[in-house]
Amino acid sequence: MGLTVAVLVAANLALHRWSGLFGLVTAVVVSVLLLGVLRWAGGTWADAGLARGTLLRGTRWALVLIGLVGAVYLVGALLPATRTLFEDRRYDGMSGGELMMRVLVRVPVGTVLVEEIAFRGVLYGLVYRARGAVWATTVSSLLFGLWHVLPSLDLATAKPALNTVFGDSAFAAVLAVVGAVLFTAAAGVLFCELRRRSGSLLAPMGLHWAVNALGYVAGFVLSLPGE
Repeated sequence: MGLTVAVLVAANLALHRWSGLFGLVTAVVVSVLLLGVLRWAGGTWADAGLARGTLLRGTRWALVLIGLVGAVYLVGALLPATRTLFEDRRYDGMSGGELMMRVLVRVPVGTVLVEEIAFRGVLYGLVYRARGAVWATTVSSLLFGLWHVLPSLDLATAKPALNTVFGDSAFAAVLAVVGAVLFTAAAGVLFCELRRRSGSLLAPMGLHWAVNALGYVAGFVLSLPGE
């Protein structure tokens, strides 16, 4: 497991620094490398949640979860009380082409693929083999939360709803990061439970993609003039 964590630390720094095509290639390389670590440690495709016999069940789970997230986002975007949660300054000037690139390429490859293989695939599988589901969920989720420290450094200023709560001070930025880490760690617990119940990595992959990608779509649509 130590080698896996070392790869994750290096990958986190690299992916935070690099974007665009180089970042996508890095995500794919890291995913393949982590699967190689799992195989080197004696793990199987089943340990990674990618056994052939579980793919159909995992696909069904993923489709249902995507539909549920889409319905929740639709209601949230229509209600005035929750619509402001989708506001994000990162949508300013974004084109439809860039939105599609994020939804269809950057999110599934640069985020979902590498993070799910890392945390609910390889890391979860290795710890599960040694210590069981509780330890696997705990370790995976804690590290998943810490993985989001760097991406959340500018979160309080990017999202007006958070800026209203936390303000612009350094202390407020720290609180925003801590909140992001705790939230993503909690999300990690849910992703791990989906992985355990479905037996497939495709279930948390589907939910992870829906939360990120459909969130981009909702925020983009609400940022359009006249919306």
